[in-house]
Amino acid sequence: MRHSVAPNRMSQAASQVTNAVAMNRLLEKKKEYDAVAALERVTALFLNRIEGLADDCGVMADAGQVHGQVLEQWQNMFRILDFFLASRQQHGMDDSTVPESTPGERLVRVPLDELQVDATNPPRGA
Repeated sequence: MRHSVAPNRMSQAASQVTNAVAMNRLLEKKKEYDAVAALERVTALFLNRIEGLADDCGVMADAGQVHGQVLEQWQNMFRILDFFLASRQQHGMDDSTVPESTPGERLVRVPLDELQVDATNPPRGA
């Protein structure tokens, strides 16, 4: 007695349909995996940028502290200058009696308007 070939053919057709469904599902999962991998790469780049910004903010914070310390010293500088000018007036010194070689005894005003170079009139030797 011989077995029928028809049922086997039906199972092959069903298996091809199952294979096609499995392949479609595999392709969908592959696309999903690729999208997640791309998201992971973009997230890593974003993290690097944010860490760079954090480093820049740290540098700016340090610069702000240094700037504040410098600004704090100006008040002391003006107070010292006031003491110096008051002691000069008490001793009766004026600008003509101050020797030229004494450092720190004379303030010099620099005329900035004369130092600015006009683009149409460059300085000699330039």
